[in-house]
Amino acid sequence: MDTFQDLLADGFSRVEEGVGAVLDGMSPEQLRWRPDDEANPVGWLLWHLLRQQDAQLAQLSGEDQAWDQGWSERLDLPYPPDAMGYGQDPEEVGRFELSDPDLLVGYAGAVHELTRRLVAGLDAQEMERVLDDSFDPPVTVGVRVFSVLEDAIKHLGQAEYVKGLAQRA
Repeated sequence: MDTFQDLLADGFSRVEEGVGAVLDGMSPEQLRWRPDDEANPVGWLLWHLLRQQDAQLAQLSGEDQAWDQGWSERLDLPYPPDAMGYGQDPEEVGRFELSDPDLLVGYAGAVHELTRRLVAGLDAQEMERVLDDSFDPPVTVGVRVFSVLEDAIKHLGQAEYVKGLAQRA
């Protein structure tokens, strides 16, 4: 039987593989393409899912974010260094520009390496540790990790859909 670590590792590895699959063969123009002026482009969706995974899991593990280990400078996006996409309006989202899709592949690899280390180090006691008791029920490490995975999967599906639209546009 699989352990919860095995299941989490499998779930996050599917995200990693999915990010690479979405980026495969995409041009910088397709990464920026939007179905309309209010929609999120593929590149932004993938950057955002990676940023949230990176930031939240680094905080849980006590490690530095991959973003802060040179990826912010390499991607050189038109956002403040601490941006993750939360709260960005359509105009800000529309400024997304990345000259080389392989940079997102590299960032994804760095984020998923951090993720693998965190997941491998989790035990049942750590999964039950309360992070925020202002909710009912309180938010535990386990709830946060599953929330990060769920958010990443949702954004990956959105990126897959928008990629299909971009390729037919």
